Amino acid sequence: MSESTLAQVASVPTKYRNDYTPPTHFIETVALDFRLSEVHTRVSSRMKIRTNPASRVPGNDLVLHGENLELVRVMLDNVELDKNGYVVAHDSLTICDTPSEFILDIEVVIEPQENTCFEGLYRSGPMFLTQCEAEGFRRITYFLDRPDVMARFTTTLSAEKASCPVLLSNGNLVESGEDEDGRHWARWEDPFRKPSYLFALVAGEFHCEKSSFATMSGRDVELRVYVENHHADKCTHAIESLKHSMKWDEETYGREYDLDLYMIVATDDFNMGAMENKGLNIFNSKFVLARSDIATDADYERIEGVIGHEYFHNWTGNRVTCRDWFQLTLKEGLTVFRDQQFTAARTSASVKRIDDVAALRGRQFPEDAGPLAHPIRPESYQEMNNFYTATVYEKGAEVIRMYQTLLGVEGFRKGLDLYFERHDGQAVTCDDFRAAMADANSCDLSQFESWYIQAGTPVVTVSDEYQPAERRRKFTFTQSVRQMTGQDAPSPLPIPIAFGLIGPDGLDVALKLKGEELPGSTTRVLELTEFSQVFSFDDVPDGCVPSYLRGFSAPVELKVDRSHSDYAFAMANDSDPFNRWEAGQQFSADLIVEMTHLVADGREPVLDKRFVEAWGKVLEDDSLDRSLVSLTLAIPDESYLSERFKVLDPAYVHATRKSVVRQLAKAHKDLLRSVYLANRTKDRYSLDRTEISRRRLSNTCLRYLSALGDVDICVEQFGRSDNMTDTVAALGCLCDHDGRDRQLALETFFERWKHEPLAIDKWFGLQASSDLSDSVERVVALTKHPDFTLRNPNRVRALLGVFGVLNPVHFHRQDGAGYQLLGRYVCEMDTLNPQVAARLIDPMLKWKNLEPVRQELLRSLLEEIISTNAKLSPDLHEKISKALAAG
Repeated sequence: MSESTLAQVASVPTKYRNDYTPPTHFIETVALDFRLSEVHTRVSSRMKIRTNPASRVPGNDLVLHGENLELVRVMLDNVELDKNGYVVAHDSLTICDTPSEFILDIEVVIEPQENTCFEGLYRSGPMFLTQCEAEGFRRITYFLDRPDVMARFTTTLSAEKASCPVLLSNGNLVESGEDEDGRHWARWEDPFRKPSYLFALVAGEFHCEKSSFATMSGRDVELRVYVENHHADKCTHAIESLKHSMKWDEETYGREYDLDLYMIVATDDFNMGAMENKGLNIFNSKFVLARSDIATDADYERIEGVIGHEYFHNWTGNRVTCRDWFQLTLKEGLTVFRDQQFTAARTSASVKRIDDVAALRGRQFPEDAGPLAHPIRPESYQEMNNFYTATVYEKGAEVIRMYQTLLGVEGFRKGLDLYFERHDGQAVTCDDFRAAMADANSCDLSQFESWYIQAGTPVVTVSDEYQPAERRRKFTFTQSVRQMTGQDAPSPLPIPIAFGLIGPDGLDVALKLKGEELPGSTTRVLELTEFSQVFSFDDVPDGCVPSYLRGFSAPVELKVDRSHSDYAFAMANDSDPFNRWEAGQQFSADLIVEMTHLVADGREPVLDKRFVEAWGKVLEDDSLDRSLVSLTLAIPDESYLSERFKVLDPAYVHATRKSVVRQLAKAHKDLLRSVYLANRTKDRYSLDRTEISRRRLSNTCLRYLSALGDVDICVEQFGRSDNMTDTVAALGCLCDHDGRDRQLALETFFERWKHEPLAIDKWFGLQASSDLSDSVERVVALTKHPDFTLRNPNRVRALLGVFGVLNPVHFHRQDGAGYQLLGRYVCEMDTLNPQVAARLIDPMLKWKNLEPVRQELLRSLLEEIISTNAKLSPDLHEKISKALAAG
């Protein structure tokens, strides 16, 4: 990096986990009064505050957080302070020399309509909305905006009744009324203490879908889903998903909802997926709105999963929250694990597990291998918004899953019950969670801390030896972890390895560890706790094929020397559905890596016949779950394959993968067409699990057939489809084939759905991921489309986000046009919405493993962005500086 760039990096302050200090004060209660207006919104707060005797900060000053606030007045114990009694800085308000207990009144003015970053209080069309996690509340009023300061909130909202007939906040509605000037008001009271990041406010005009849920103790909870009026017919699935979530949490974990009202509000303008504000969840509309002609099967499943996730936060995040933001995985990793369990129970456990692992490998493994790698509990940050990552969420969930794998379902439940019993109403740490798990099960889990402090994906290498005379097979497992800059030398991690052996007859072998008198189950969990350990099994027949990491029992990369024959055998015989899928994934990945070198040398790659045959056997096996068949037929995506190359040329990887798809399609063309016809939608659309599986398999076959240039079959499906699942599958295939059919289908889709933003997001996304050679130019043209806007995060992600992440070959075009395109809009977005800009830039950060030409293009562009943008946000600055420093 240049000296000027280094100077900029040093100028951004870094926060460290070990520097945590208790708050100087506690806020017991806060009464908020909002006078909402089209121009200036007035916010008054009255706080009952006391000093914290455990504070380590000398003096009696109170320092409150605040950003972009116009201070009107400050009163201490009902006496207005002059300017000698407080100090205003750009990000704080200091009240000087406070008593030990006092009442503080603050009045500020804010302008929600100018808030394009969607943090704090902002406008979305005619609606007022809030998003306060992680540090958005300080944009509403001056406050101790940290999660370990928990207060009881009372909120009064006032607005014009004509434009804002609905006024909502956390808790229970206790009073409401009308004023003579056409305004009305509502007062909400939350009986539970909460940190400011869980505060919520919504005002506007909505359709309200109502229902109710009877809890296990017999209480009736009113359920409400608020959407814009023209979405009134898209709420049913959200309401039903909420009921399923509440019932599942009661039955699985004994957790009952604690208020008499649960509300969900949907908005098109939202930076995240959803937010678990106590009693008033605010959702991105894509995770609420569903109707079969605008939502796919995957959309329906994601909606149920996200609604479950936010509901489950009521206990794992709200009732027990984080002491500080370094502990984010405490609530998010745990709640992701819970929502994964919920979806697995509602759908197919095997399919869900495979989907989750595929997502982990596609998003989190590259993160672990990149310049922004961090532990699930980070040690430092410059901008907290940058740590809402796949590592904190998805890898964090895998760590929680390992607790359950080692302790068992009952042991995990005991630990979670103790965690709630000890910490209900508190802000705690990951260490507190681990202590509850250990104490409830009378075991030592201290080694588990390594998962919280070490970054990188562990690599487990396996070798084995068979001793025919003793009928003994010895397996040596060796673990290693990438040494990160600034990180202590790695220590061994506790890694549970669910292990099995498949006999020559294709059946599982009962496993007897050396020294045991009788064999045990056919799947044993081996606990790898050292850098290297040997596990020996007796009475093992010759010719067994090992089955490692069943169910993906740990988030590790497995390195084992396996023959193509073993892979083919496991694809056909492994009793563990995950490992049956995994055998096909690893077999094809190994072949693609080998074939890519041939492509780079200008030779024609030919796919191994054993894989072609094994793949065909899966396709024709009617006894298998059709969703599992579909998953097994899928070839690993380019992002996962790219991790296998030290020096990467994305064009060669793309060409090789494309060749593999065509060879498979050509070899099994007739069978693919037969399976497609047998499983495609014939009757009216249904969300029945069998029908979902049939559609999934038929559309997988369609993708392979279209790879052979069969456009007619795609046109036919697009024309007859009565549901978005089949429509999007056909249109996605057509987008890869230039010509009149493609253009006509795109025009037809747009004309039909131009008034449905979520459908048009799909329209943009399918074109952004197109394989056409001029994709960059087509995306540039789409940025000028009248329906494209940088002010809607969903639309930005649909076009630019999809292009950067899901179209690697064109994003990495060798002339740098893809880089320039994304870089330009990252800089534009940063002036409007830094959170979205910082997520948009992720594909540009991992430049070091690219071949030299692309590497230099990306590095130079990143240096240009950070050196020529004087007002670069902390969000973007942190990511770019770390990526460059890694070089």
